[in-house]
Amino acid sequence: MRLALSEPLDRSVRSICGRIREAGGRAYLVGGCVRDLLLGIPVLELDLEVFSLEAESLEKLFPDAMDFVGKSYGIYRFREMPIDLGLPREERPTGPGHRDFAVRVDPTMSLELAAARRDFTVGAIYLDPLEGSPIDPFGGTKDLEKRILRHVSAHFSEDPLRVLRAMQLSARFHFSMDPETVRLCRSIGAENLSPERIYGEFSKLILRGEAIGSGLEFLRQCDWLRFFPELAALVHCPQDPFFHPEGNVWEHVKLAMDAFAQFRPPAREDALVVGFAVLCHDLGKPERTERGQDGRIRTPGHGPAGVPIAKGFLQNMRTPKEIIRSVLPLVAHHMLPRTFSCPTPATVGAVRRLALAVGRIDLLLAVARCDNRGRTQTTFNFSGEDRLEEIARAEGLLRNPPVPLVRGRDLLGSFPPSPELGALLRRLFEEQLDGKFSSREEGLRLAQKYYVHYK
Repeated sequence: MRLALSEPLDRSVRSICGRIREAGGRAYLVGGCVRDLLLGIPVLELDLEVFSLEAESLEKLFPDAMDFVGKSYGIYRFREMPIDLGLPREERPTGPGHRDFAVRVDPTMSLELAAARRDFTVGAIYLDPLEGSPIDPFGGTKDLEKRILRHVSAHFSEDPLRVLRAMQLSARFHFSMDPETVRLCRSIGAENLSPERIYGEFSKLILRGEAIGSGLEFLRQCDWLRFFPELAALVHCPQDPFFHPEGNVWEHVKLAMDAFAQFRPPAREDALVVGFAVLCHDLGKPERTERGQDGRIRTPGHGPAGVPIAKGFLQNMRTPKEIIRSVLPLVAHHMLPRTFSCPTPATVGAVRRLALAVGRIDLLLAVARCDNRGRTQTTFNFSGEDRLEEIARAEGLLRNPPVPLVRGRDLLGSFPPSPELGALLRRLFEEQLDGKFSSREEGLRLAQKYYVHYK
């Protein structure tokens, strides 16, 4: 088969494989790059597995072109090309931790045995770039055609991260899960899985997932929500059927994440912030859900109540601090945009204060709109988001909060330093937010007028 690669990458990989064959080895494309080639997805990075060639011989072939990023593991990377080389290896668990493995590099290993140590059949298809012929010892091609994600062998359970890989792969490629793989995942624990690796898989779910709700539902099906109690609490948390005919909060969050996948911000960090905020936006509902005398279900204050829960959830997987700092205000205020609907007075001052609270109104609007789409019918009036966006855009506040026009250094030349200057600055900023002045000069004149009250 013809490889659907860019001409320079195709030429490079054929040249590398040709030199390896001349030296007595064989190199095959394997893993995600083969999966994506067979699915017709553009491939930008390649993984080659090299058989029948010792590490020393491989290194001599490309002495000035490769970095030994994992030499003891038989892993090499080309400096000028997005191509990784790996030697067949056997990993034997030596303890409960994710780093407790003994690795033995074995270039003489058969391709079938190497394939048996991979995670899913769709990632255990080998492809010879020189001949274009696939080798598929575990039926991955058929599983790919049927969009089934199936484990290769019992070795699957040696690395619990593979359960989370199944989560994000099923979401990215619309895979359905093989029932036997789901049963195997139920028997695997996450207790010794590093938080950083958990964050990595959730990041892939958010950045690349298309059917994110299905990926999350897989966690429930294989009983892995027990390792994420903040999410597990949503499954049996009811909602008012008038506003949420989709059912419980878990169903709502899955639909909201599917909406996020359709409207994902293009910038990577923005996508992570909005994605995690949508995932966490209703974590406060189980704590705040109540049923009134009229029988209606309400969740007053669930946004702010969800902040400490979201913070713990994100910290437990070692989410970068800058992401957490941006996510938490969006969780706290995700209900506010709908309050700006036209029948309700929407003051510019309120928008300015909201921009101060969340930092990025455009990201808050993205969260609110995913929240609104996370239901099975949307006949409600959500015009508040449009009104908020209209005001924020006109005021230049979509991506930037307001900054004080008058700062402490502006007052020190006119007034002697004193504790009262802080109170004066706070008053001036409040009046700026209310639109009582719009320039530094106007603010300084007000400062002269008000200073007498602070002496």
